[in-house]
Amino acid sequence: MGDRTHTHTGAAGRAATADRPASVRNVVLVGHSGSGKTTLVEALALTAGALNRAGRVEDGATVSDHDEIEQRRHRSVQLSLVPVEWDGYKINLLDTPGYADFVGELRAGLRAADAALFVVSAAQEADAVAGTTRAVWEECAAVGMPRAIVVTHLDTARTSFDEMTRICGRIFGHDDPDAVLPLHLPVQGPESPDGHAPLTGLTGLLTERIFDYSSGERQEVPPTGDQREPLQEARGRLIEGIIAESEDETLMDRYLSGGEVGVTTLIDDLERAVARGAFHPVLTAAPAAEGARQGIGTMELLDLITRGFPSPGERALPAVTTPDGAPRPAPVCDPAAPLVAEVVKTSSDPYVGRVSLVRVFSGTLRPDDTVHVCGHGLTEPGGVARPCHEANVRVGPLSAPFGKQQRPLDSCIAGDLACVSKLGGAETGDTLSGNGAPLLMEPWSLPDPLLPLAVHAHSKADEDKLSQGLARLVAEDPTMRLEQNQDTHQVVLWCMGEAHTDVALERLRSRYGVQVDAEPHRVPLRETFASRALARGRNVKQSGGHGQYAICEIEVEPLPAGSGIEFVDKVVGGSVPRQFVASVEKGVRAQAARGVATGNPLVDIRVTLLDGKAHSVDSSDAAFQTAGALALREAAADTRVQLLEPVAEVGVLIPDDYVGAVMSDLAGRRGRVVGTEQATGDRTLVRAEVPEIEIGRYTVDLRSLTHGTGRFDRAYARHEPMPPQLADRLGETPDTAAKVGQPI
Repeated sequence: MGDRTHTHTGAAGRAATADRPASVRNVVLVGHSGSGKTTLVEALALTAGALNRAGRVEDGATVSDHDEIEQRRHRSVQLSLVPVEWDGYKINLLDTPGYADFVGELRAGLRAADAALFVVSAAQEADAVAGTTRAVWEECAAVGMPRAIVVTHLDTARTSFDEMTRICGRIFGHDDPDAVLPLHLPVQGPESPDGHAPLTGLTGLLTERIFDYSSGERQEVPPTGDQREPLQEARGRLIEGIIAESEDETLMDRYLSGGEVGVTTLIDDLERAVARGAFHPVLTAAPAAEGARQGIGTMELLDLITRGFPSPGERALPAVTTPDGAPRPAPVCDPAAPLVAEVVKTSSDPYVGRVSLVRVFSGTLRPDDTVHVCGHGLTEPGGVARPCHEANVRVGPLSAPFGKQQRPLDSCIAGDLACVSKLGGAETGDTLSGNGAPLLMEPWSLPDPLLPLAVHAHSKADEDKLSQGLARLVAEDPTMRLEQNQDTHQVVLWCMGEAHTDVALERLRSRYGVQVDAEPHRVPLRETFASRALARGRNVKQSGGHGQYAICEIEVEPLPAGSGIEFVDKVVGGSVPRQFVASVEKGVRAQAARGVATGNPLVDIRVTLLDGKAHSVDSSDAAFQTAGALALREAAADTRVQLLEPVAEVGVLIPDDYVGAVMSDLAGRRGRVVGTEQATGDRTLVRAEVPEIEIGRYTVDLRSLTHGTGRFDRAYARHEPMPPQLADRLGETPDTAAKVGQPI
């Protein structure tokens, strides 16, 4: 991690390979949207020799050759893998989207990685940094994943590395600010009139060496007088931070007594502290200038990855069981061990078909091998495990991705990643294991998609392709859920946010050739009787020949919520023959399912058959079904029918600063706050009951209200009476299923 001379082994256009797990580093790049993650990946690839000076591999594909959706949106919407080589190590760089809607891609990157680089833009406000990255930082901390921070965009007007370092210490090191410290200080050129100060070099705090990049080459220069004081101050803090995290307890005593602590000792202790996840260095980086061979700070960053971040064998592997749930010994990161691998991402290629990104945790994966695919997928909303599925499949070609290109691989060893074509029906989250000893890895969780998007086919031709297109879309993206709502008869895609819905529609159209139209999502309502009612159903049609004759008298009473439909027979004297009592009940239940006032199902009533009349010739099953339905409609006309709306139990997890604003917002949505409780850190969990009509877009509104720091979950609680004034407005329209987000 110190300054040294490098002889990289990467070659533009050649697939990076690994021969042992110790030579692999899997690193995920995390950061808010616009922080410069993809630009940093390209700069690292250029420095490692995977790109030529024009930023291209030999066949013309760039690292950032994302699909056309990303090109139009100018933002990443999917996980990208870029393998490079540096000093004999293979580094798998996993570039994740920064926008919150694509958290599924981020979670896949975290699953595949052994360490994380948090990319922070100096041009962003502190709220933006905290809102989008702190939760991920805490997730990494919970599992002990090593982390480092890279500050970008220092050449933007009115930015400060010192200020951004303090912000990172406050946000990421709130438990131990001295564990988040810079390894280098940036050297910046003269500030222009508009406030820009270009990054021209770096000062290594441990080695006290300054490297200047202003000529396009990395050159060592002596420190000037005005650089020595800030260098010594920052160096002293860094040394104290490293020693505080050292496993050598005598080191602090030696340092405090004035003894000399060698740079080599400090670097070794620093590397061990980073690998343990106890120390989080802050670095800075900038892309290469025009014609330059490397970016500023990229060599130092590659050094940190190879020397400070752990190999796959140094990280604990996920637990495994048999498909029926019996625990098995933990897998070991050894190419000669039995195969245990996992599909971390599924995508579709127009020429190859389905492509699976696979992380091999144990053993070696080879083309044409037969493996056992077993999976519960990920988890359904509410944490319910999906049904397990199993199959033996033959492994297709292995490849290493780079831009739009796929470079063939002979094998993929434990600790490495590869793309696999034609892996049967394998889904994201599925486990690959040896054919004779099937295993299932512990699943990784994803947040529930909570923004509904109702769609219908644009034309008859689209209707024929819609179901297949939607099924393939959901199979690729586990953060998307497909619902066929039996009450509203809508096809609903549940997504993570508005950008997620837009990308889903674009993929349906461009990738699967399905044109769909969006429509307002409707919430399933219910009807019930507000009071007791008596009614008579008369179905008499006698005009010669076989007619219809059925008369029934009923009483309808409201029941407590959740009671459903009860039918009671109190006929005496045989006025309604026994064989037709069931016909009346069938007619009543059929009419209740269709509704009696607004077209929504009728629930929570007791219908009592009191009396009736029959004809020896003209009475029939159909006639009494019709009479029962008529009687229920007549009863509804003589009393008030109450509209019931679904109410959800909502839990909102937010920083303490936003509790008042969130509770006020929930009250404006007709919500009832039922309690609050202190969560971890400075966060509060607000529990409330809110009508589902009011929270259709809550995932978007909450993100705006809390600057991206809040999240929530919801679960159906019950149906409750809708306020009369709102019910009256709904009753004025033919389609009375409540439309989410539409003023009522």
